[in-house]
Amino acid sequence: MLFKRSLEERNKTVISIIWRIHVYPKWIITIEDLGFEEAALPREFKYADAGVDRELRVESKKTLRILEETNRFSSYGDVIQLPYGKIFPLGRNRYLDLVIEGIGTKVLVAQLAEKYDTIGIDGVAMAVNDVIRSGAKPLAVADNIHTHVSDPALVKEWMKGIMKGATEAECIVPSGEIGDVPELIKGLAEGKGFDMVFAAVGEVAGEKIISGKDIKPKDVILGLRSSGLHSNGMSLARKILFKRWGGRYDAHDVPDGLDGEIVYEVLEPTIIYVKPLLQIAEDVKVKAAVHITGDAYLKFDRLARFSRDIGFEFNNFKPQLVFELVQKTAYELGGTITDEEMLKTFNMGWGFSVIVDKADRDKSLDILEKTGMQAEEIGRVTDFEGIKILYKNRKIVLK
Repeated sequence: MLFKRSLEERNKTVISIIWRIHVYPKWIITIEDLGFEEAALPREFKYADAGVDRELRVESKKTLRILEETNRFSSYGDVIQLPYGKIFPLGRNRYLDLVIEGIGTKVLVAQLAEKYDTIGIDGVAMAVNDVIRSGAKPLAVADNIHTHVSDPALVKEWMKGIMKGATEAECIVPSGEIGDVPELIKGLAEGKGFDMVFAAVGEVAGEKIISGKDIKPKDVILGLRSSGLHSNGMSLARKILFKRWGGRYDAHDVPDGLDGEIVYEVLEPTIIYVKPLLQIAEDVKVKAAVHITGDAYLKFDRLARFSRDIGFEFNNFKPQLVFELVQKTAYELGGTITDEEMLKTFNMGWGFSVIVDKADRDKSLDILEKTGMQAEEIGRVTDFEGIKILYKNRKIVLK
């Protein structure tokens, strides 16, 4: 098991005391006060403990620089480096943005729920939401699915989700691939294992590129509402929430505060932000667009490489109850997930963000509201370096 279960087995009072120790650190409580010879006090639990090591990933990505040598093969001009990827020219004043993305271990949650008709939405969303960061309009997506076995009924359910996602993004699905690899893909049950990877390509005119340049202090950071966890931080959430992976709850439990079964809360599809982003970019100068996924609010630091002498301050978070549940359940199982780790791992209620001039704030929010997207100002650009966050009346500096 991932966490020690002695706290649950001993006494609910111990859980309550440990929670208070964390929230109110001025409390002084000894092991003798608890009435036990020893107690498993909370240990800090990080994303790396769930198998995703940020520092190792950063080092690994440095090796990708060798691929920059291929830029010389661009047929129509220079490849352009943007904060979150590259675009390449296709004829005069036209650029393509090509990305590839996965869903990660959310596919395991779909298997746990035995519900497969929405996971394709996540696949499309992860890809097209990355494409629009450059200002590009998604043209097409393609799927690559590795499966234990090509069960026609299962494939039909996957296609339902892909169709829903492509329809929302208004792009075609001209191709795809399903490969049967039973030696690689096992899954939670015989014949149910699969993994999904999606590619998307989009087009943007030169004057519409969202470059990440010219960001200045007092610019406004707007957050677009997420539906919940989306498809990131899933390894951490799974191993805390579900008994299947060492956590607390059965898949169909309804924890206090949630409106429905926890497995469906975690499985809620990722929102597709194509229409809201393209609409606001049509009417307002969007200086930067950030898909708040892996590394969450750490991602904003990349923008400082394109606009000098800036930092970011966030002061408006409205995380859905599932985020609180992840953190609270970790405490109850003998672990501690700090607020800092939550902000490095999860979207905390905002799945996408745009940065606009302060003068364009109200117009931008009005445009987003008319598209049906819930959006709010969540922070501002500052003249000091780094990422500073005001959360739960505490000041946090992300590193």
